[in-house]
Amino acid sequence: MIKLSAVIITYNEEQKIERCLSSLAGVADEIVVVDSFSTDRTEEICKAFNTKFVKQKFLGYIEQKNFAITQATHDYIISLDADEALSPKLQESLLKLKSNWKLDGYYMNRYNNFCGQWIKYSDWYPDKKLRAFKKGKGEWQGINPHDSYTLFNQKSSAKLKGDILHWNYTNYQEFNLSTDKFSTISANSYYKLGKKAPIWKIILNPSWAFFKSYFLRLGFLDGLNGFVICIQTANITFLKYTKLRELIKKNKS
Repeated sequence: MIKLSAVIITYNEEQKIERCLSSLAGVADEIVVVDSFSTDRTEEICKAFNTKFVKQKFLGYIEQKNFAITQATHDYIISLDADEALSPKLQESLLKLKSNWKLDGYYMNRYNNFCGQWIKYSDWYPDKKLRAFKKGKGEWQGINPHDSYTLFNQKSSAKLKGDILHWNYTNYQEFNLSTDKFSTISANSYYKLGKKAPIWKIILNPSWAFFKSYFLRLGFLDGLNGFVICIQTANITFLKYTKLRELIKKNKS
């Protein structure tokens, strides 16, 4: 049976981290927490679970998660965010996997809870994520803050039964603040990559984002919260490109 390391990155997660750690107990043989110098009770809670607690200045979402992997003792990894937890079915799947790990990585669905409602559509489910993998067989990639783990050999993967349970936003205000924050990070990342923000992208890309999530991905079936999610999906796209355009204009002058 293989040994499994769980890796988590944190910053001021005292309200969420205990649920995450509790779900890993009995599944992971080691829990590694890489913390960006939290000022709340995150460290205290993590140490109560006998975690390997590493302090590291925040490098960026992708860079921090790749660093966290290097801190794991074992070669087999399960990666979670602090606001996530393993469902009972996924716990069962991982325990079985530890006795029969054959591939480089394993996907699982993520089930998102928005303002107390589990979202079944709106482009938020099944929200497939690759979170169980063998060290050295891939890496975190993407454009910050949107990270994803990518295997070097995409064919060496399978899907596990069960969900990652994700409590992402508890109220609309938190969602609005996050939209503003992540659109700024995205705009800065796009600027560094030399991407452009023509007017047609500012108009068409948000419109397509809403249409796809609300109609094609059946967001309307999630009721009011589905509508809010799809509007914000369009809004974050709009803000990303307007902020990018502003950055380009500012640095030209």
